[in-house]
Order: sequence, then structure tokens, then C-alpha cells
Amino acid sequence: MGSIDGLELGTFGVYTFDFEVQPAARIRESAQELEEQGWRALWIPELLGREAFTHAGYLLSCTDQMRVINGIAQIWSRGAQWAHGAGLLLADAYPDRHVLGLGFSGGQGPGIKPLAAMSAYLDEMDALRTPNPLPKAPMRRIMAAYGPKMLELAGRRTAGAQTYHVNVAHTAQAREILGPDAFLGVEHAVLFESDPGRARAIAREHLHTYLNSPYNIAKFRRLGYSEEEIAGAGDRIVDDLVFWGDLDTIVEKLRAHVEAGADHVAVQVIGIGPGESAMPYWRMLGEALLPGAGSA
Repeated sequence: MGSIDGLELGTFGVYTFDFEVQPAARIRESAQELEEQGWRALWIPELLGREAFTHAGYLLSCTDQMRVINGIAQIWSRGAQWAHGAGLLLADAYPDRHVLGLGFSGGQGPGIKPLAAMSAYLDEMDALRTPNPLPKAPMRRIMAAYGPKMLELAGRRTAGAQTYHVNVAHTAQAREILGPDAFLGVEHAVLFESDPGRARAIAREHLHTYLNSPYNIAKFRRLGYSEEEIAGAGDRIVDDLVFWGDLDTIVEKLRAHVEAGADHVAVQVIGIGPGESAMPYWRMLGEALLPGAGSA
């Protein structure tokens, strides 16, 4: 079962953008329903305007035992002092329930090197002398990492790494770089659609932004995809980055990340239409993946 410095997350968790577009009351209902289904870990991004720590704090306040992981809080959104202070407060207010995930995403200017920026940010956090009370439970910290040097930094300076939109082969490579003890959390998108043409069309729409941004293109090159596959959103890259099909097919593919070395897989359900709820899919996944239910 996946754990970060003794904090148990379970082997599978929920990764969702849904709360970016839900009002507060609906967020509360959704988080509580996921907790009732048995999910123990809830991963949230920072992308569409919901500030990372306000968002995490609200989700923690809405639930009783749910672990909330910032996946990720952008280092460009706030100075290291404020990220450190927010992480300390959440660790104090909600012991053993919050994980501070940091990442190099958004706001970066030309010539800025991700590795150097992340290292400097961690240096500043670690050098802080703060009047803020230290929590009894530790403030747990991980970081987004893909390339070998960033993964090495994550394993050396934090509790481990989170990856996003990677294939199973990368999970095996990341585990080798991190070694046996560091945490490795892997996000993966899933789509409940069995028609190949329709599934790949929905997956391509989901992947469009990622396949057309320089930072992600460089990542996909490192994953072994050709320029033609990336530019044309070829079937291989689409099928590797979005697991589609029926429940059994999706579950089998998700488990491959665990077999390759992931401690935890954060599952992102995509392809939900306007007015449609993802909850039935989360319930099906929970029955298949969570301990004590379905085939788990």
C-alpha cells in the first residue's frame, strides 16, 4: 500500500480537475461522496484559478480522513516562505492528512532552468527560520519530476516524486532512479469508452494542450515517442497516456504501473460530458481497485 513517510494513501487514489469548476457546496458533496466510496487519497492540481492551499484546506475541512495531495502547487504562484508556512499550518490543523506537492509549471520565463529553479526553491524552504509553530505530525513534501536529474532531486530533497502523463515504461525507469525507498506516485488518465475511434478522439482532445507545449513535448521525446507521433497524436502515444476501454481493461492497465514500481496511482477520469457526473465511474473503479471491494 502506498505511503509517504508513514502516511498511508492506499495503492490507488483520485486525481481530478472537477473541483476547479464546481461551487463550494458541490465540492463538499463530491469530496464526501468519494470518501464514503472508500477512496483515501485525493489529488488536486493548481491550474484554473483555485489556489492550491486554500483548495486543499477546504477539502480537508470537508472530509474526516481523506488525504489531500497538492498535485501540484506551482512554485511560481507563491514564494517559498508562503508555501512553507501554508504546509506547516495544514500539517498542524490536519495531522497526517496533507501532502505538499511542488512543481515547476506555469509562469516560467525564458532561460529559466527547471532543475535549478526547483533546487533553489527547496534551498529557500529549507533555510527558513519561521516563528510559525511546528506541527506534531510532519509536513510531508514531494515534487513533480520526469527526467533523471529532477527525479534524483526529488528522491534526495523530498519524500519522493509525482509523475503526470507518463507511460508504464517511465514508471519502471523512475523507480530505478529513485531507488527502493522514495515514494513514487503516478497520475494516469482513464476513459470509459470501448469504441477505438471515439475513445482516441476524446483522448486526443484531452492530450491536445500537453502535446503542443514545449515542456511536455520534451518529456514525450524522453519517453521514446517520435516527432511524428507527438505532432500527429499517434495511436501509440494516445493509448499509452490514456487507458480506455471497459472496467477490466482499465484496471489491468492501471495495475501495470504498480507492477512497474509505483507506490500509488492517482487515477484521472476523463471524457465526462456537460452535466454528467464522474461519480458512477469512481464508484466502479473503487469497487475494483480498493481493498475489501470487488477484485482488489
